[in-house]
Amino acid sequence: MMLWWLFHAFIIGHIVFGAVGLVSFWPPVVGRKGAPVHRKWGRVFTTCLLWTGSFAIGISLCTLADPLGTHPHLKDAVFVRGIFGVMMLYLAILTVNLAWYGLQCVRNKRDHAANRRGANLILQPVLFVAALACAVEGWLIGQPLMIGMSLVGFATVATNLAFMLTANPGPKDWLKEHLKGLIGAGISVYTAFFAFGAVRLMPEIALNPVLWAVPLVVGLSIIIYHQVRIRLSLLPRARQGAAP
Repeated sequence: MMLWWLFHAFIIGHIVFGAVGLVSFWPPVVGRKGAPVHRKWGRVFTTCLLWTGSFAIGISLCTLADPLGTHPHLKDAVFVRGIFGVMMLYLAILTVNLAWYGLQCVRNKRDHAANRRGANLILQPVLFVAALACAVEGWLIGQPLMIGMSLVGFATVATNLAFMLTANPGPKDWLKEHLKGLIGAGISVYTAFFAFGAVRLMPEIALNPVLWAVPLVVGLSIIIYHQVRIRLSLLPRARQGAAP
């Protein structure tokens, strides 16, 4: 009974902070970068995503402890454990990793070495293990979607560490990584919103790869667009440096 109450308390917290996170994602994305609105809503979004991911970790751990007790409307314990336990735990850690990493990139823009300390560093191997567990579980229970989603985690760890371990990053590399981290967190929370929400509303399409791909494609397009703009903004400076 205690587990049941704890599980639903985590769900309430997850829904409340997740709903605010879904809305607060857009003002920093479409607004003028560095403006007060961008900074204000960016803080709201990051805080909400960290709490949303933390509550999702609690939800997934409760599910792993009692798959059918926490999901009585479903009858396949193996499926519930895999999708709502292992994969949700992985996606929750991915969300926390990206949100925290994106926040640290802007906080440490003048002290790059600080990116290699504390939680920012610890979250990288934690995410790697979670992604590996998701891939292995997906293979064991015959869910290729889990294997495919795990690749996002592996790529995140690889690119995060590539920046963190670079001794002398470029002048705007911190900004590119800041965008990647927080927009990536947005991709993660929108993916969970569409996919896990669909399980309850339309179970027959919940594991459709197209449904899972929509937030990824939109998010990657936003990341690429802003990274191109950052590179273009550096061209005049590069030309001045090359001038005799």
